[in-house]
Amino acid sequence: MGDVSHHVPKSAGGPDSRRSSWPGWRGRSREWELVAGLIRAARVGRGGVLLIEGQSGVGKSRMLDLAATAAEKAGLGVGRGVADELTQLIPLAPLMSALRESGCTLSAGQNANIPGPVDQRLLLLEHLQEPLEQRVAKGPLFLMLDDLQWADPMTLLALRSMTRDLASYPLIWMLTRTSGSGDAPRLDRLFDVLEHEGAMRIRLEALDEQAAADVVTDVLGAAPEPDVLALAALANGNPFLLVDLLEKLKSEGVFQVADGHARMVSARLPRAQAVTQERLEELSARTRHLLQAAGVLGRSFSVKDLAEMLGESTSGLLPMLEEAMSAGIVEAAGDELAFRHDLLWQAVVGTLSTAVLRAFHHDAGEMLLKRGGSAVPAAAHLIHSADRGDASALLGLDQAAREVLRSSPQTAADLAQRALELSDPADPDWVGRAAIAVDALTAIGRLPEAADLARVALGRAPPAQAPHLRCALAYILLLSGQPADAESEAESLLTQDIPDDLRGIAEWTVFWGLICVNDFGKGRLRAEAVLADRVRHTDAAVVGALLLLARFAIVDGRVADSFAHLHEALRIANSGSVEAIQRPYARLLLSLNCRAMRQFEESDIAIQAAEEEIKDLGLTVLAAQPALFRSVLNLATGRLDDAAAEAQAGLMIADELGTHGFIRVGLSMLALIAMRRGDIDAAVQHIERYHSVHAAPGMLFGSVWERWVMAAVAEAQGDPERAIDILHAIYTDKEERRWALITTPLTAAWMTRLALATGNRPYAEAIVDTAESLAQNNPDFPVIAITAAHARGILHKDPGALASAVAEQPEPWARASAAEDLGVLLATTPGTSVREQAVNSLDQALDGYQRVGALRDAARVRARLRALGVRRRHWAQPQRPAFGWDSLTDTERAVAGLIARGLTNRQAAGRMFLSPHTVSTHLRRIFAKLDIASRVELTRIVAEECPTLLRDS
Repeated sequence: MGDVSHHVPKSAGGPDSRRSSWPGWRGRSREWELVAGLIRAARVGRGGVLLIEGQSGVGKSRMLDLAATAAEKAGLGVGRGVADELTQLIPLAPLMSALRESGCTLSAGQNANIPGPVDQRLLLLEHLQEPLEQRVAKGPLFLMLDDLQWADPMTLLALRSMTRDLASYPLIWMLTRTSGSGDAPRLDRLFDVLEHEGAMRIRLEALDEQAAADVVTDVLGAAPEPDVLALAALANGNPFLLVDLLEKLKSEGVFQVADGHARMVSARLPRAQAVTQERLEELSARTRHLLQAAGVLGRSFSVKDLAEMLGESTSGLLPMLEEAMSAGIVEAAGDELAFRHDLLWQAVVGTLSTAVLRAFHHDAGEMLLKRGGSAVPAAAHLIHSADRGDASALLGLDQAAREVLRSSPQTAADLAQRALELSDPADPDWVGRAAIAVDALTAIGRLPEAADLARVALGRAPPAQAPHLRCALAYILLLSGQPADAESEAESLLTQDIPDDLRGIAEWTVFWGLICVNDFGKGRLRAEAVLADRVRHTDAAVVGALLLLARFAIVDGRVADSFAHLHEALRIANSGSVEAIQRPYARLLLSLNCRAMRQFEESDIAIQAAEEEIKDLGLTVLAAQPALFRSVLNLATGRLDDAAAEAQAGLMIADELGTHGFIRVGLSMLALIAMRRGDIDAAVQHIERYHSVHAAPGMLFGSVWERWVMAAVAEAQGDPERAIDILHAIYTDKEERRWALITTPLTAAWMTRLALATGNRPYAEAIVDTAESLAQNNPDFPVIAITAAHARGILHKDPGALASAVAEQPEPWARASAAEDLGVLLATTPGTSVREQAVNSLDQALDGYQRVGALRDAARVRARLRALGVRRRHWAQPQRPAFGWDSLTDTERAVAGLIARGLTNRQAAGRMFLSPHTVSTHLRRIFAKLDIASRVELTRIVAEECPTLLRDS
């Protein structure tokens, strides 16, 4: 262990795994076999994740050393990064280091802020993941990140995304953390999530007695006598401490070796931890002081920084540095020097009193600030040393917070909040400091804290700063699901004399708040006033007005007007003269309209455009929406598996980025999919989780959809009365009814059927009347008439209306539903020929349900056919198996073909107009169905099963 031996196993598999240990790596054969297995897997195209935990000194870094050497010998690329307590404010620092070392081509300044005022996390992740994917596409790669207990939030976010999205590549991750160090709840969660998704997780424990005895033999070169073995207990099985103790005592002549055995010639038994302290005390006073200053600079440090800290020339430091290196305290680490082990670093820093340590940190921070450039390295010292009211330190923290606000808002929030704690209440910079904290807290989803701080800041803000804070507060309230309060706050702001940009944002907030609370009476008058006098209003206000009128037109049953308003809003938004946050909304609403009118291709195009804008403009709060919108669209076109994949992708994005309100849409989708597949228990579990998630209703565009799903699950559980209660507002409110029937056409027939089944004929009549009125008022959109015909056929038992719905319905599941309703109606009509028509219609329904994977509905139709004396086996219609090549959906086959042709996930996503997240979700499903774990295996299967997919189209 430790530095006893630099022996590295000659092969990736290491020594015979039946042996308990070997020189240089005692007692770790089981752990090593996991590493060796990953290296072997990478050589045949498979990836994996290994999580390693343990106390300092237990051998984590040693394990990485051995793994790096073995991986290089096996032909793998290797990259290694180390997190540090004093670099954890620098976004992505350890990951960037590992990627550069691994050969990834990163552009200069890749880790610098991307210009612009918006959240840059999405772009930063893409700018890192793309070159990593290109690199690992060329050959296997081993990436190691050590001491993640000190990792910055962006590194953890990137690891969560990359380990998932690049899981199909021969990419091995080894991630280590030291137990008991750092405040790491986010890291706890990351490790738990990765383990749940299949990562191997091991805890390096203390050495057992045999392994400890082997270490003693390695160090002393002889078998230990009992008195020597007793030393092992002093180190509590910690390999580093044990080796350090043995080597120190050996140098002092404490051991006698004779006839291949070692015994003690002194009864001295110091504490193992005291050995490190003794090493330091044996150094000259000047060298000890140098090490103390170096320790403040971090586990690794620049000789230049150290010289400046001590006011010495580099040549003047040379004798002291040589002494420290000879004593085994520090060693070379690339262009810098580093303490040989964390325990040595901690021991050195531990010799400083709190007051001296703070003074050193203060001097280091001031030194780095005076150099100019980024304030983030200085902030790592200032955050530990600044006193209340320290103007220079506070300005440094302010600058650092502004630097990382868009690239790592979590870090910005920590810095800004610490600066606020150190600020005097009368400090004129307090309000600006609070504004940064508000922005950062908003970006990471800590909305209640952001709102509270914004209100406090408004109480202290001078007139020039108050409008910006009011605008921020209104937006926070909107995101928090408090649209009425957001609208009120924005209205208050509009009564003041404010700059045009803030006025536009405030007016847009008012409009969106009114949309969310469905106050279309007030909103319509205001919107029409804005459009009547456009020259006095900003483009942002005009777009807000158009979006409200588009929404109102739907509620009012005027679909063409809604489209017209949205297209005009898009024209203005495309000019670039509106705020970034506004631009995707028009496209998202347009995609809803197109999907509702069964214009599937146009809906998909709008989603794609919105997705590009969300990524390019840094609108992290909306990042999950395109996948969720695409999920609903796939469901409408009869692709249940693809709908589930998109919903899962959307859920993961929302979970990673903290936009938890959007999780509800994904859960409602998964509930409906599970119900159609016949898994009612899973559907109920999704609904239960749905109710546990706080939502921001105005941001989801899905309240009607979600209510319908909850009602459908309740009905499937055998509780139709509860389903009626859930949908009460739609049945009884004309505006709600119009909105539901236009935006969610499936509800018309289903709610009519439910109302009749529960004896609520007036409810059914209200649905049909509204549906027919909408059809008459929107002749340019025939799908509305089809929807009305289906509902009318159910209410009035009209086979002609149902037959018309079957013939003209473009949505596969709805077409099968209409065929089922027609079959049920015909089955109650006397006559042999009519009975035959009933069977044919039910067969059509069965075929339609089976084709889209609606197994629950198919089972119900089989039961209806049996009641007519007709038996249809489960395999009467072609059904997709659960596993194997034939189990793949069309989308999955398309993805498989592109990957087999050598495209990266990102390239495949571009070809298929999907997000890389969605492609990676499809690949996970493909790998599970084919029972494989590499792209190499996938390519072989594609070549065997469908070689035409390998041809470039």
